[in-house]
Amino acid sequence: MVDRGASALSLPDDWPAHPDPILALNRMGSFDWDLDTGLFHMDAQAYEVFDLRPDEYDGHPTTLAIRVPPPEAYRLDGLVSQAMKDGSENYGAYFRIRCRDGTLRWTHTQGYIRRDETGRPRRIIGIVRDATDELAESEQRREQAAEDEARRQQTSVVQLTTAALAHARTVQDVIDVLKDTHGLSNLGATSLVMGLVEAGRIRLVAEGPAGSFVPGTRVTRIDEQYPMSEVVRTLSPRFIESPEEFAERYPILWPHITDLSITAAAYLPLIAQARPIGAIGLLYSDRNGFSTEDRNVLVALGSSIAQSLQRAMFYDQEKDLATGLQQAMLPRTIPSVSGADVAVRYRSASLGRDIGGDWYDLIPLPGGRVGAVIGDVQGHDTHAAAVMGQLRIVLRAYAAEGHTPATVMARASVFLHELDTDRFATCLYAEADLSTGVVQVVRAGHIDPLIREPGGACRRVAVEGGLPLGLSAEFGRLEYPVGTIELDSGHTLLLCTDGLVEQPGADLDDGMQTLTALIATGPDDVRDLADRLIDVAEERGGEDDVALLLLRRSVLDAPQSGGRLQQHVAPGDPEALTGARHMIRAAVGAWNAADRADEIELVADELITNALMHTEGSAIVTLRVLSGSERRLRVEVEDSSSALPRRREAGESGVSGRGLLLVDLLTDVWGVEARGGGKAVWCEFVAPERP
Repeated sequence: MVDRGASALSLPDDWPAHPDPILALNRMGSFDWDLDTGLFHMDAQAYEVFDLRPDEYDGHPTTLAIRVPPPEAYRLDGLVSQAMKDGSENYGAYFRIRCRDGTLRWTHTQGYIRRDETGRPRRIIGIVRDATDELAESEQRREQAAEDEARRQQTSVVQLTTAALAHARTVQDVIDVLKDTHGLSNLGATSLVMGLVEAGRIRLVAEGPAGSFVPGTRVTRIDEQYPMSEVVRTLSPRFIESPEEFAERYPILWPHITDLSITAAAYLPLIAQARPIGAIGLLYSDRNGFSTEDRNVLVALGSSIAQSLQRAMFYDQEKDLATGLQQAMLPRTIPSVSGADVAVRYRSASLGRDIGGDWYDLIPLPGGRVGAVIGDVQGHDTHAAAVMGQLRIVLRAYAAEGHTPATVMARASVFLHELDTDRFATCLYAEADLSTGVVQVVRAGHIDPLIREPGGACRRVAVEGGLPLGLSAEFGRLEYPVGTIELDSGHTLLLCTDGLVEQPGADLDDGMQTLTALIATGPDDVRDLADRLIDVAEERGGEDDVALLLLRRSVLDAPQSGGRLQQHVAPGDPEALTGARHMIRAAVGAWNAADRADEIELVADELITNALMHTEGSAIVTLRVLSGSERRLRVEVEDSSSALPRRREAGESGVSGRGLLLVDLLTDVWGVEARGGGKAVWCEFVAPERP
């Protein structure tokens, strides 16, 4: 036998022993709860206390619900939360678990809260043990259960109300929660009133149930003898424990509420950031007096409502500010466009202060053309909105200067890249010739457009695209391909941002299919259709804003007598020049304007020759018929030089110098437009329709 005295003199180096065996001998298990990750680690003995196998537990406290009944879980959660909130270092509680065989067993837990230097709880280390022996007597268990049930009922009011208010975003949401019949039941009250402090007065914003409104209390002064006024003045709750006390303390109000059979009332100030923002009154018809715990629970309830109300007030203010700022960045009005019906809509994101960078624009252009823009700047903040405003302006300027759609997009990308920002933007620019229905589309990382036919059929139009604005300049890929769409009379072009398409859990293609089906079944009028789409987006919610532009080419009252023809003439290619002349002569004859054929052909030939001689580049000749109060034939010759034509005196030989003089004498009107890196010289001839 080992000598005990000798053992006592030579203790092992690892004394004291590791606590796990000691805990196991005392039927105790240990746990380590990491509050940052939410993981709840247990040792083997703790598994036995909870009657769990390792494969039944994944490390998250919610998994313990298979053993801890919901009432016990609510009580434990409230106790631990309160201990963390009030700065306690430890807590302890008895609770019941439901064993594998279905029986209930008493368990005890004790936790020690570890905080960082700021006082924030980071870990909870503690033990759990089988408490059956301690609470073996049935009377003790019943008393403990009764006490726990009473506490649960006292705290359930705060818990249920707080849970309901957690989903309230706006002030109206908070009011709806409190006025709801279930809300009153959760509060345990017969009737409820709530008011907000505004400019030294209390404005009543909620009363319930229906029929409980007291005349003359819609707006009251804070110095009046009303209970809500008193709690706002004193910042202290008022508990009225009998009808006699109510009648004595508030003689003005009491006669108006006698029909409600009120036996007690509690009025609570709603205090946020040390200032009163309102007050709430709970009136009871089945209560006589308030215990200390009742009062503490109601004060906690008032604090919870105040925090939710202040959060909702901030949300409403930020929502109004964000919406106002976004609307200020968008065009104030959309110009009316001859030959098209246009509708635009914008819906802000569901988040309060997260203003977005979505925008739309409509740009009237010469020659019966119009530019339609839809875009989305990366991010949801005021910076995105500011970038959006600048980008919208430069896009409009570049388009109005006469640049081609691809050049408009390339220059906008360079502008955004050189701007002091790290944002990029997706954009789609469509330039439509409403007289011919030809639409040139350039896409910079944006979603494709859609076209809706008069019968309702809707299709997605795949357009080859380039990089988003800003990125294409950064990577030196400024060549944007131009797609062409034919927009017939009565057809609608739809441009939108991805907030209308993207849905949680669905990819972009599925979202486009859903949108296409929605448009196909929508109303014919573009304004009604736009309203329908925005209403659907509003019902769906979402954390992204939505911009929408619909352009429907109008059905003409009378058919046009012509169309649009275009010819490319390369320098040094006599056949191309000859072909252009033949095209002009044939078009003039087909459009029944033969009496001006010589003038049109002579002027067009002069403009083409000047473009080839003075620019050393190619020319693009375009002929079109313009309908209106008088029919006109328009000739455009586009080249790559930005130098403007100028009149010169005729030379000594009398051969050169008369080109612009001829143009001025033979045409009814002429001019020059900037076109990207070049220009277009145009002229028009009045050509009435003849039999």
